[in-house]
Amino acid sequence: MEKDIYEKVMDLAKRRGYLWSSFEIYGGIAGFVDYGPLGAILKNNVINTWRKYYLIKEGFYEIDSPTVTPYEVLKASGHVDNFTDPIVECKNCLESFRADHIIEEAVDVNTEGKTLEELSQLIKEHNIRCPKCGGEFGEVKKFNLMFVTSIGPGGKRTGYMRPETAQGIFIQFRRLAQFFRNKLPFGVVQIGKSYRNEISPRQGVIRLREFTQAEAEFFVHPKIKKHERFKEVEDEIVPLLPADRQMDENLKDEEKVIKITLKEAVEKGIIRHETIAYFIALTKKFLLDIGIDESKLRFRQHLPNEMAHYAIDCWDAEIYTERFGWIECVGIADRTDYDLKAHMNHSGVDLRVFVEFDEPKEVETHEVELNYKVVGKIFKKEMKLVEEALKNMDNDDLKKLVNALNEEGKYVLKVDGKEFEILSNYVKINKVKKKIMGEKVLPHVIEPSYGIDRITYCLLEHAYKEEEDRAYLNLKPSIAPVKVGVFPLVNKEEMPEIAKKIKDMLRENGIIAEYDDSGAIGRRYMRMDEIGTPFCITVDGDTLKDNTVTVRERNTREQVRVKIDELVDYIKSRLKE
Repeated sequence: MEKDIYEKVMDLAKRRGYLWSSFEIYGGIAGFVDYGPLGAILKNNVINTWRKYYLIKEGFYEIDSPTVTPYEVLKASGHVDNFTDPIVECKNCLESFRADHIIEEAVDVNTEGKTLEELSQLIKEHNIRCPKCGGEFGEVKKFNLMFVTSIGPGGKRTGYMRPETAQGIFIQFRRLAQFFRNKLPFGVVQIGKSYRNEISPRQGVIRLREFTQAEAEFFVHPKIKKHERFKEVEDEIVPLLPADRQMDENLKDEEKVIKITLKEAVEKGIIRHETIAYFIALTKKFLLDIGIDESKLRFRQHLPNEMAHYAIDCWDAEIYTERFGWIECVGIADRTDYDLKAHMNHSGVDLRVFVEFDEPKEVETHEVELNYKVVGKIFKKEMKLVEEALKNMDNDDLKKLVNALNEEGKYVLKVDGKEFEILSNYVKINKVKKKIMGEKVLPHVIEPSYGIDRITYCLLEHAYKEEEDRAYLNLKPSIAPVKVGVFPLVNKEEMPEIAKKIKDMLRENGIIAEYDDSGAIGRRYMRMDEIGTPFCITVDGDTLKDNTVTVRERNTREQVRVKIDELVDYIKSRLKE
């Protein structure tokens, strides 16, 4: 039976050093993959292209935080309670499976948004059995996907391998805001490993337990979600699959996707606001730039019942693959102030940003006078800390203080992770009118989150081409791991020496080139074509006469003569294509 595209791509990837099974000599473990010599370069080229978009073009800055995360952080973020998948166990062989996947593989049912009870009922109704032994399944339960570890000796402090890179940005928000001089909006990115203890990963690179994320967090004023550069992309036509069209049973699947401009999508309320739309455009541009097939790209809106616990709107960039269909590779979500508010409440640290008004405003507010005779004995060394915190309260905080004292007779003041109980007799509240220069706001965050491993696999699949006499990777020159193959036509006269000098010259100029003198010239071309090398240089008899070489282009196989001393500039210009 003929192999499908996935098998052909993975066969090439394994043979030629792109992707290997992890721990292979010990039988391997599902959900882990090694990037071979070429795969590591390809992945890094994808990441570095992403950096060009977000760090250079968008002006974001990158941070690097630990992959081990304390329990307190992920309890605050909601991951301890909500980062789960439905699991079902076979009563006979005790093998565990992801319940929704088992059901969808057995019957034509959409399990998105189903409760645990509903999933259990579907398994019973359709008599779905264990695919391994045919045994009966138990009840569907929740399974937390985080890898648990302990911090320090004795296992006294629980930690987790981070499930996303984003939390490292949120918990450093106070320092990041200072770095950006408290001026909204601003963007921060983090690229690195994240971990999810998938129940039964069976899709190779598509579903990994350890994977690379590139996440951008764009912090904005909660009331201002227009984007200053939206005009640049508003006429971009994008394929959208909105939530309402997904749920419309009167539409055929091929009718559900609409192609409209981003401006129209925002005006009609299909996309919630300009900032999400802007990042959809940026994501499309990046994916096409690295070589994703535009006809196999769409943006799907999350249904209400599948929206993450922190999001009010989310669009996935989905890429089509032959074996797995449409797979989510990028998520673009409006996370509101969920994360910052959660960390502020749990840590007691104020994460709000002071935003100046265009003009001062006169407001009715309150002033707080401390009863020093009482509080001095109570707070002692912490007195200065409490005094400064009360003095720096904004109008909203003062209202909360007044309301709490009137209704409950006490107010809990949180300062730098500490809590102080303020009673009615500790303070005197005076109503005053004053001009205020601005207000404290808790920013909202718009997050484009990229799954680098999935994107890299899709890139390989979309680049894979077959012709009568060859299979090759149609990788863009800027992304291809090896840029140039350098060959002597024959291993005699001075051809090998000249070829090696050309290879060294290219590498000295930052171009990865490989020398090959093994076998017939045609076979050497095919080897380079197979790994996606865009150009091959051949030193031949004419080189010895006129100091020119043949440069062959991978896709068309066309050849041109170029002078050796012009090679570097020629190749560099072609790599920009």
